[in-house]
Amino acid sequence: FWSALAAGVTLATITGLAYAELATKFPQAAGAALYVNKAFRNPVLTFLITICSLSAVFAASGSLATGFARYFGELFDLVPALLVTLAFIVVLTIVNFVGITESVVVNMVMTFVEVFGLIVVMGIGITVVVQGDADFGVLTEFTAEGSPVVAVIAGVALAFFAMTGFENAANVAEETINPSRTFPRALIGGMIAAGVIYVLVAMSAALVVPVGTLAEADAALLEVVRADVLPGSVEVMLKIFAVIAMIAITNTTLVSVVTQSRILYGMAKEDVVPRPFAKIHPSRRSPYVALVFSALVVAALLVIGELLSNVDADLDIVGRLATVTVVFLLFIYALVIISCLKLRGEGETGDSYRANTVLLYLGVIGNTVLLGYVVYDDPRSLYWVVGLLAVGVALYLAQRLTAGTRGTGAPTGGGA
Repeated sequence: FWSALAAGVTLATITGLAYAELATKFPQAAGAALYVNKAFRNPVLTFLITICSLSAVFAASGSLATGFARYFGELFDLVPALLVTLAFIVVLTIVNFVGITESVVVNMVMTFVEVFGLIVVMGIGITVVVQGDADFGVLTEFTAEGSPVVAVIAGVALAFFAMTGFENAANVAEETINPSRTFPRALIGGMIAAGVIYVLVAMSAALVVPVGTLAEADAALLEVVRADVLPGSVEVMLKIFAVIAMIAITNTTLVSVVTQSRILYGMAKEDVVPRPFAKIHPSRRSPYVALVFSALVVAALLVIGELLSNVDADLDIVGRLATVTVVFLLFIYALVIISCLKLRGEGETGDSYRANTVLLYLGVIGNTVLLGYVVYDDPRSLYWVVGLLAVGVALYLAQRLTAGTRGTGAPTGGGA
């Protein structure tokens, strides 16, 4: 359980080293698409990376919205989950429409609440240890059938989902003072700090609740609260923690909604998708067309997921969309690390940050192996992957058809 999360954190941090090196060489707001374009000079590959970035954020938003509905159900179990997820996406779209400044303020407040919730879980674990009720043997016990290595790899795939999002930091490198020095420290330091917290939370949860119970729960961290370690009413604490969990999910989803609309906006400005996506509201200064379209795509994913869940009761839509997100990101991460190695010597100055070469090669291998395992373990996720890629291709074809003679050739990418 915790070891899989630790492995996922390690792989994500190694990938972060490549982003740190590339962001200090090319401090521009384009991220993975820029790095791949500079390394390979292949516009089709650049376009693919951009669409994968957009698709990953769509899938992540759907997964998070469904997770939000599960915690919401702990408070109000009479409201249909699909209605909750759709309303959740609509509300966040409106928040983003109001403006990016307001979104950032809301994000900061929710971050503090999110950290508080994680501290509470660690506090429960510490209490169990102090009371002498902790069985540390569970931290080294493998209950899964088959090879422990395969069991860890299986856990890493979804644990990796918890660390995604760090790649978006590369988009603000150009706004950083002395990026060659400060950006790598901030990015890697932040990832290590977040990773340590996540691992401690996972260990605390495992000490309080059987791992099997956590694995089967729809809202795993609520099982820690149900252990009745904290003083006061369990029912009251469950409701409080459900609210904290919903705030934490809202925080992450808010960033996703911002990201997906801005990627579409950037692609429209580069004439990769239809120009209306670049429209800005005159008073709110928000890309409202991109926001509405993004909300519709995520809503479509949620509706399709609900329909499929009615047919297949064993389908876990949260896990499926998380897997789809990981498939896209592992492909992107592997190409970014390869781009980092390929661009060695280009754009470097005396104070340029340089990641450890051996670690980068390990990162390529790790991301590739994990990508292969994820696809092997859940081949049906590829249907979702192809569907989301088709949306991107359809937008590109729509742009080519409406552009007439304006612009020819393959796209060079947008924001990613």
